[in-house]
Amino acid sequence: MSKLILTHEVSGLGAPGDVVDVKNGFARNYLVPKGFAVAWTRGGEKQIEQIKAARAAREHATFEEAEALKVKLENTKVTLVVKAGAGGRLFGSVKTTDVANAVAAAGLGTVDKRKIELNPIKLTGEHTATVRLRDELSATITLVVVAAK
Repeated sequence: MSKLILTHEVSGLGAPGDVVDVKNGFARNYLVPKGFAVAWTRGGEKQIEQIKAARAAREHATFEEAEALKVKLENTKVTLVVKAGAGGRLFGSVKTTDVANAVAAAGLGTVDKRKIELNPIKLTGEHTATVRLRDELSATITLVVVAAK
């Protein structure tokens, strides 16, 4: 088992600043090379505090604000205009950055692209995505993907 400090959000494992124990292969082959984690050391305690401070600054200030944003996100359909070919197949796919920009363009507020969980979208139509607003609060948004004219 390897002891690591997460530097990015990893679904099912933890948030930035968390100290986790994972199997050696997962650490060596995935987390460390992708930059999602660094090896835990005694000197790493200062780094943990910096990561947690940056995370707190990005997080929505209060639970009530996050709850209000959740209601707005779940009650509004967000439209994404993308290039598509015959039969509604997209050229490429929809990225989390596209979703974050569409949410901001719809006037619903800002959402961190790293907090969006998105299944691959390769066709036009209605799709859903999950946005983690706080550790204990998530919102499911409806995306309407339409072809650009």
